[in-house]
Amino acid sequence: SSFQEMTNVTTVLEFRLLGFSSNPHCQILLFTVFLVIYILTILGNIIIISVVTLEPQLHSPMYRFLKNLSFLEVCYTTTIVPKMLANLLAKRKSISFSGCMAQLYYFISLGATECYLLAVMAYDRYLAVCEPLHYDMAMTAESYTRLAVGSWVTGVFTGLLPCLMVSRLHFCSYNLIDHFFCDISPLLKLSCSDTTATETVIFILSLLVLSSCFLLTLVSYLLIILSILKIPSASGRRITFSTCSSHLMVVTIYYGTMISMYVRPTYNLSSELNKAVSVLYTVVTPLLNPVIYSLRNKAFKKALEKIVIRH
Repeated sequence: SSFQEMTNVTTVLEFRLLGFSSNPHCQILLFTVFLVIYILTILGNIIIISVVTLEPQLHSPMYRFLKNLSFLEVCYTTTIVPKMLANLLAKRKSISFSGCMAQLYYFISLGATECYLLAVMAYDRYLAVCEPLHYDMAMTAESYTRLAVGSWVTGVFTGLLPCLMVSRLHFCSYNLIDHFFCDISPLLKLSCSDTTATETVIFILSLLVLSSCFLLTLVSYLLIILSILKIPSASGRRITFSTCSSHLMVVTIYYGTMISMYVRPTYNLSSELNKAVSVLYTVVTPLLNPVIYSLRNKAFKKALEKIVIRH
């Protein structure tokens, strides 16, 4: 019987993702909406990457960080959305165990990299607004490379421990994930092992990553706002604030949803609310970033016009 128990414990070779709704009309509607958003996200972010690469005027650190963020958004949304779209149309909404762990790893790593990049971008804006005379000395090409590469490398390592711990949990014969992708919380609910240690480690790691990046970002923007208030001319205040307010919008949406999801000791959010909040940061935020950062930025719009006229 102990052999029978062992085989039961290791039977899960694939998971079934319940997704959103079993209503076929609802699934087709969701498929269409998410497909349009996904195509716009990829196009929007590719336009940013292309414009920043082609226009010499946009080779400053701020735009190069933005190029990193756009590339990240393409990877991040592609980790989740194509599989979700395929499952919306499929009869059997399944994902292999290794596919699920790979999706979880990329999701955590890219999510963490986004946190680090947003914090680095806030620091870059702080230097530009509050220390304009020292900006060129502080933010050299070498500093930019160090900060950008550092964000990516740290992100890659951040995903390893949670993913390793989740992959070592036992999953018995029940394999239905009440979500549209392999996220931490539904996987922990599904496991038949004791998940206390895994939950604690993930909670502490989420708290450390999100709170440190969020605090760094928040302090940078508070100092920026205080600095803007000291600018004597109203037009100067408006120009400086318009650049920073777009960054602030992205940061607020991203951290607001992330903190509400992951900095909780117990993963007991209702699955429907869980899915709704997850759609915000896996589908909506990657589209909002290019829209908010670029369309509100005059230098970017001018560069785009020049490229369109040239070609």
